[in-house]
Amino acid sequence: MIKLGIIGMSTGNAHPSSWSAIINGTFDAKAITDLGFPAVAAYLEANKPTLGIPGARVTHVFAQDRKLSEDIALTANIEHIVDSAEAMIPFVDAVILARDDPENHKAMSKPFIDAGIPLFIDKPLCSNYQDLTYFSDEISKGKFIMSCSSMRYASECMTGKAELPSLGKIELITAVGKKDWTKYGVHMLEAIFSIMDDPKPLDVTNTGKENGAIVTINFQGGLQVVINLFMDISGTFQLSLFGQQSWKLVEIKNSYAMFRDNIIEFIRSVNEGKPRLEFYKTEQIIKVLIAGEESLQQGGKTIKLTK
Repeated sequence: MIKLGIIGMSTGNAHPSSWSAIINGTFDAKAITDLGFPAVAAYLEANKPTLGIPGARVTHVFAQDRKLSEDIALTANIEHIVDSAEAMIPFVDAVILARDDPENHKAMSKPFIDAGIPLFIDKPLCSNYQDLTYFSDEISKGKFIMSCSSMRYASECMTGKAELPSLGKIELITAVGKKDWTKYGVHMLEAIFSIMDDPKPLDVTNTGKENGAIVTINFQGGLQVVINLFMDISGTFQLSLFGQQSWKLVEIKNSYAMFRDNIIEFIRSVNEGKPRLEFYKTEQIIKVLIAGEESLQQGGKTIKLTK
């Protein structure tokens, strides 16, 4: 049995509760709703027959205050609450850093990396080159660090990928999503990179505005991608793939399934002793994410990506 620790909680991110429930196979709908996530309680209820990951259990939880830790523990029957993240190190086999505030990821993950604990870091891994270099260096030393958006494992993306041959050479992909570039652009990037077998990005241009990113990415081989992330539109995650022979709309809706498959991949990775997701794939995406923000800050300048 793999014993997992879970770390929460950033504003609006239900993953400490939802992921723990998916792993442990049990949830308290009222407790999740009381935390402010009725939609999470609803999709867990709808998927009750497939809850639970064999061979793994979230046993320890830490959040920024004791009451919040207790609330998260109640949502998924987590037995142990610790008063510091480091306190769980002797008792767990791996840790999920279930926060999407990338500016804090390096500091929060360092104790586990130093201790050699396998670590999954919620998206995005980081949002600056200094932190990216830190994670890259630690991985080169053999440390176990895995990070991605669950959209890499979305069934809708896998279906789109399977249909690529019928579309012909893909010339253009457009994507539309809600919310901000840094925290949610990574979702769209992960989906696109996954469908297209992680192509090499060459340059990034953001001609949008704050709370309204319009990001163009050019790839080796000629593919062009345009991602639109707007804070105030109706919620959606959709991609349009335009090939020389046909086109396809991919609309990603099944959050539960992609979360579950992501968790399964992490647990399989822990069992195998190394991440099944190669780090260069994550690194490429984070470089595009950083470049998109840099371009906006520089008035829409095209940012060339180096190796």
